Amino acid sequence: MKKTIIASACVAMLAACSQQATVKPEGVKLDNEKSKLSYAIGMDIGASLKSLATEFDRPAMMAAINDKLDGKKLMLSNEEAGKVKKAFFQQQSAKRVAERKELAEKNKAAGEKFLAENAKKPGVTVTASGLQYEVLKAGDGAKPKESDYVKVNYRGTLLDGTEFDSSYKRGKPITFPLKGVIKGWTEGVQLMNVGSKYKFYIPADLAYGEQGAGSTIAPNSTLIFEIELLGIENPDNSAK
Repeated sequence: MKKTIIASACVAMLAACSQQATVKPEGVKLDNEKSKLSYAIGMDIGASLKSLATEFDRPAMMAAINDKLDGKKLMLSNEEAGKVKKAFFQQQSAKRVAERKELAEKNKAAGEKFLAENAKKPGVTVTASGLQYEVLKAGDGAKPKESDYVKVNYRGTLLDGTEFDSSYKRGKPITFPLKGVIKGWTEGVQLMNVGSKYKFYIPADLAYGEQGAGSTIAPNSTLIFEIELLGIENPDNSAK
């Protein structure tokens, strides 16, 4: 519905523009609701076009808009226009895939280099899976099982120090099923006693792998987590 309304408004706005083609951009005044609405919709259109990350031939674009609005014969048939757009979006898709692959390879190499050096540091333990950790604070409570729910405080960062998540900042610990998180967490937290605090260095294949997560965690990112195990809290409310 929103897209339909915007599209209709765009037609109205562009029709007005075609009737006032002699008005220069610097002469535009936003002195009434119509002009403000037109400019606001133009902002949306501009943002959408900019998101395509390519250069446009503005005269050709405006010519097509005016020809369409004025009912003139178009320079491209719908079939020809469709082929041009399809080819463009295929190129854009291939470009994004290539860029993502390049980034994944770069992150994988950076992660492997970091972990190789980090493994040599005093106090760092490496497990059979490649997970690395160091004990920041020892605890004397129980150790959770994979089937348990655990209550933790944590802070997650990338190799460059960028913090992407933190329960400390939110001011509230979280409780979750241990088998419902990334492999590095599932393995690592089971090593901890309640009351302890560990720092984990998690290889990409034990984190989010080539898929990544959202816009912050890129493909093949090695992640660093400081985790404080506060308790074991299962659904039956029997806290440990």
